[in-house]
Amino acid sequence: MREKIKLMLIRSAAALLAGAAAGSASAFFLISLAYVTRLQTSHLWLLWLLPFGGALVSAVYAKYGKETSRGNNLVLEQAHSGDGRIPLRMAPLVLFGTLVTHLFGGSAGREGTAVQMGGSLASGLGTLFKPAPDNRRFLALCGISAGFGSVFGTPLAGALFAIEAGANRKSRLEALLPCLVAGYAGHYVTLAWGARHSHYDIGPVPGFDAIVLLKVCAASVAFGLAAMLFVRSTSMLKKLFAERVKHPALRSFVGGLIVIGLVWVTGSRDYLGLSLPLIEQAFQEPLAPSVFLLKTLFTAVTLGSGFLGGEVTPLFVIGSTLGSALSGFLSMPAPFLAALGLAAVFGAASKTPIACAALGLELFGIDGFLYLAAACLISCLVSGRSGIYESHVRLYVPKR
Repeated sequence: MREKIKLMLIRSAAALLAGAAAGSASAFFLISLAYVTRLQTSHLWLLWLLPFGGALVSAVYAKYGKETSRGNNLVLEQAHSGDGRIPLRMAPLVLFGTLVTHLFGGSAGREGTAVQMGGSLASGLGTLFKPAPDNRRFLALCGISAGFGSVFGTPLAGALFAIEAGANRKSRLEALLPCLVAGYAGHYVTLAWGARHSHYDIGPVPGFDAIVLLKVCAASVAFGLAAMLFVRSTSMLKKLFAERVKHPALRSFVGGLIVIGLVWVTGSRDYLGLSLPLIEQAFQEPLAPSVFLLKTLFTAVTLGSGFLGGEVTPLFVIGSTLGSALSGFLSMPAPFLAALGLAAVFGAASKTPIACAALGLELFGIDGFLYLAAACLISCLVSGRSGIYESHVRLYVPKR
């Protein structure tokens, strides 16, 4: 018993260090991301440099990245395997690549960067202290928890995401406390550095009755299909670019040109970068169905051609704008369906419905939690086996 308590205390202390490191990295990343986003929106000509920026990042990764180019999949596999050795160079490389993507207008997110930095830094702590293989695995999970929780301001969801996506089934209960410690440490360290998170109001939550539940189920089916569309589109374009354009730098250059062409065809820059203003609009008024489709297209081209960045924030945009668009068809409040879509589409695409229900709880409060949980579960079932994290799907989702 004493040994178990001692081990728990050691892991909690290590989780605290991993959380502080990941939280500091996330704070720097969020502040830097806000700065480059302001530059991109105030200097429209920067979009013309997107092909060159993408080519530069791909060339750097081809020369120095090695296995780090596998991104989140590498982090999740190492957290699951017990090895937990994630190259320390992953942190600066993914930070550089993501900031370049956003500076020049690529449509991407931020969670992948935070998770990879958190996992890399936590693994670096493991190398420093040379812990046992089991403890290295827990450190990697703590890095994932702190990275995810600190970049979105959702520490509980970060801990559950690490466990649901990265922990093997035997160690999930043991990993809960260290992941919670790391998630909350990362969150509060990020806030202490002055980084801030976006907040959205779910508005009045409809009373619980059969008609409302049926409408939520119908919307959830649409959220699952949207997640499937995103996953398959991104995967298809990755394969297409890899087959048709062999050199990684040229691949990203062509992808950047296509994004510029999409801006010209649509006449809109709303789908560049994080597209956070679209989420704000979705919570204020019903949007056209074309909005979520265009964000899907812009992001699939950006990520499919090799640009760095995460999928989660684009999925938040896709889900919230789709929910907003459905509000008119279902005669439901736009903010309510936007909140359900924000959590459910990501939950379905990542195959982490429990973590995303917790994310909805942290972002929107307890009032709509039952609807959020139902939407995350139904959309995940509808979306099929494929997900944005190939390693997670291969290791955790049973074959049908």
